[in-house]
Amino acid sequence: MNALRLRIAPVAGEAMLEQWRHVHNTIVPPAAMSPDEARARAGRHRLENAYLGDVLVGCSTLRPPAGEEAVATVIARVLPPYRRRGHGTALYENALAGARLLGARAVETCVLAVNEDGLRFAAARGFVETERYTLDGEDDLWVDLRLTAPRRAG
Repeated sequence: MNALRLRIAPVAGEAMLEQWRHVHNTIVPPAAMSPDEARARAGRHRLENAYLGDVLVGCSTLRPPAGEEAVATVIARVLPPYRRRGHGTALYENALAGARLLGARAVETCVLAVNEDGLRFAAARGFVETERYTLDGEDDLWVDLRLTAPRRAG
């Protein structure tokens, strides 16, 4: 029996964008996006989906490096039934490699505070909390984290 391999693909076209949006909205419902908001996001960031065969299991967002520090933001999201199988690690490492290719000198991520799996995942990869905040007019707590000990392959 052949085990299915995770396939990570850049979001291309409306169907893939809708899949990306589904994962995003499932994992971070307080920041749920409309199709138009997702299209705008796709114009600014690198979006990718992860599949086992034809089954969507997760997505990632790479905000390209910006500012004097060339800070990139890397976010990996895995649907709950597919967690703890290495898919998040693969998505994260792929996005991190993309950030480095774009010249990132620092990497951050953002996690909804109630997403304990996401916070553990980030901490296990060397991210440390830099800020907790709520958005204006909202009650949901967000956590920004920064990678303090970048891991290099080799």
